[in-house]
Amino acid sequence: MAERGLRARLTGAVLALGLLASACSSSSDAGDGELSAVDITKTAYQVPAVSLDATTGESFSLTESTEKPLTLVFFGYVNCPDICKMVMSNIASALTRVDEKVRDDVQVVFVTTDPARDDRQALAGYLGRFDPTFVGLTGEIEPLREAAEGFHVAWQKGKKLPGGGYDVTHGTQIFLVDGEDKVPYFWKQDTSAAVLAEDLTLLVKES
Repeated sequence: MAERGLRARLTGAVLALGLLASACSSSSDAGDGELSAVDITKTAYQVPAVSLDATTGESFSLTESTEKPLTLVFFGYVNCPDICKMVMSNIASALTRVDEKVRDDVQVVFVTTDPARDDRQALAGYLGRFDPTFVGLTGEIEPLREAAEGFHVAWQKGKKLPGGGYDVTHGTQIFLVDGEDKVPYFWKQDTSAAVLAEDLTLLVKES
């Protein structure tokens, strides 16, 4: 219950930053030809030109290394007990539902909010359970915070857990980065694979 309370307060804080400035259709509207993502095109965030350490073993820039027309970015951590697994599973499932052309135009990037534990190896093992093509990013705390701030994502280390370790509270949106390194849309954590697949198909057609 305490964990859910922390996540609820964090979500409220993120929403207060203006993530819901634009109205959107319900996520149950998949298949009607309209996007179900939250539209923030009027206040689209500019992706920070920060470089992090990628699971590929190379430096990865959120602006220079995102070469595909669409990039999905999610902030989370390997030891996340529930939401991160659900979101990453839904993203992976969505990409199995779309045409090959759509899949080829989408890159998925997972940015850790727990760099103390999430090194390249930990991220690679974690993301490999969902899709080995997903790119994981880690690094020093300051560049990671700079990246998070660019997406208006709040995150902080929580209290120690009874069984050891600790929790990390963080924003749970799936962000879309376009070819101009802007973030025009995001999806909520409970967006289904079917809805995400429908939206990605529409967005690739428009790109």
